Amino acid sequence: MKTSHIRAQDVEERWYLYDASQHVLGRMASEIAVRLMGKDRPTWTPSEKNGAHVVVINADKVKLTGKKDFQKEYQNFSGYPGGLHIASIEDMRKRKPRDIVKLAVRRMLPKTRLGKDMLSMLKVYGGTDHPHEAQKPVKVETLS
Repeated sequence: MKTSHIRAQDVEERWYLYDASQHVLGRMASEIAVRLMGKDRPTWTPSEKNGAHVVVINADKVKLTGKKDFQKEYQNFSGYPGGLHIASIEDMRKRKPRDIVKLAVRRMLPKTRLGKDMLSMLKVYGGTDHPHEAQKPVKVETLS
């Protein structure tokens, strides 16, 4: 039996559309990460970018479970003394609602150059409008 190794130029492009107002953040982010990596396909190759493009709409209305609406915090450290910045989920919803989804997915991807390339295939929008109608993304209704 031969092992096949698929190349990036041999992969057909796939587009998926997620509505963040219908899904819980963690479950949606883990499924998006799997699709970006291409692990949902039998042709998955660990060293190639063979995942799908993912469009997320309504990122400002993403659902959280439990007490995360009141307790979840995002930390950012500048590297200087006293440079720790802490933002609550309420602040993130007001200032950067798209970053909530993007950070959740980014932290589930590989921490390599390939992971950064995979993250570039994620498009997140705060409202219902997006400029990717021409690609005919498949709307995902239920999470697997």
